[in-house]
Amino acid sequence: MPPPKKTAASQVNVFIGSDEARVKEAALMLVRRLTPPDAGDFGNDVIDGTADNSEHAGNICGNVCMALQTLPFFGGSKVVWLKNANFLGESGAGRGQDAVNGFERILDVIERGLGSDVSFVISATGIDKRRSAYKRITKIANIEVFDKPDTSRAGWEGPVLAMASQKAKELGITFESGALELLVQMAGDDTRQMENELEKIDLYLGERRRAGLKTVQNMVSMSRAGVLWDLGNAIGKRDLPRALELLGTLMYQGQNAIGLLLAAIVPRVRSLLLIKDLGSRHKLNKFNYTGFCSSLESLPSTATSHLPRKKDGTGFNAYPMFLALPEAGNFTLEELHAGFKACLAANSKLVTSSLDPKLVLERLLVGLLARQSR
Repeated sequence: MPPPKKTAASQVNVFIGSDEARVKEAALMLVRRLTPPDAGDFGNDVIDGTADNSEHAGNICGNVCMALQTLPFFGGSKVVWLKNANFLGESGAGRGQDAVNGFERILDVIERGLGSDVSFVISATGIDKRRSAYKRITKIANIEVFDKPDTSRAGWEGPVLAMASQKAKELGITFESGALELLVQMAGDDTRQMENELEKIDLYLGERRRAGLKTVQNMVSMSRAGVLWDLGNAIGKRDLPRALELLGTLMYQGQNAIGLLLAAIVPRVRSLLLIKDLGSRHKLNKFNYTGFCSSLESLPSTATSHLPRKKDGTGFNAYPMFLALPEAGNFTLEELHAGFKACLAANSKLVTSSLDPKLVLERLLVGLLARQSR
């Protein structure tokens, strides 16, 4: 008997990443495209991959192996979709040996060869790259990764802005200068909320197809990133009571202190320091976002080499600095220099000491925002 024909890479598609909304959407679109038009529900074997524990994960893998080796119900082609698998990573149900061995059995079935009429799709939050299974699946599958941007890093807005711009274009919405950037700041890395907010704005606009800053401010709900953005606003306005209130709310919700420092406090202090320093030496257009960007581009490279840039290198990551323009007057340059050093010290305390994280951040905010008596 001849050995089974190897599975073609195009038959196995894996969608992984921390951006669950985009992972699910990409997998669903492919499954719909692969499903025969007249097959209905019988053209798919959809297996829920949400496992309660390692043993449950092993049972799910057994069902997947059976589905991959079962002929299509009415002949023709067939799609097997392991949906929302949560046991391929290094935590939770994925830690146990049953889960590890179960996924290895799935790979054994694929490597022995699937029928030419069988397609296999996996959607998951992640795969443990340290395991041999990851190396095996990279050789036999197409893998697409959809990760949320790291909001603690400068320039995270770039890819989110591009995605939001594309969605707005599909809906026929245009935004006045700075409005789309504000939407990104408020919705953050939650792409599902981003799409929901754009659709909400689409309905609100009606025949008017242009959205302004006030429309975004009034219509967009606050996500976690939006609350972080609000905390940044409180810092910029030097509103200590509001900043402490928001910090308390976020800590009560279980937010990580280092994450809050790096995602909300440090970026706003950095933007304030950059724009305060730049404005003290050069003339900047403060009236609109487009003019502000142009004034930055016209400065000599010696004055702008330290400014954050977009990931694609096409220009400055200017919107956080533009937001900081009206707020920079609330601080002196010396206060911002000292504040940035205080952020570094707070980060060190959070990492190396046993101090209460909330207390560390409260002290930082008091030092940053309390006005010193002269």
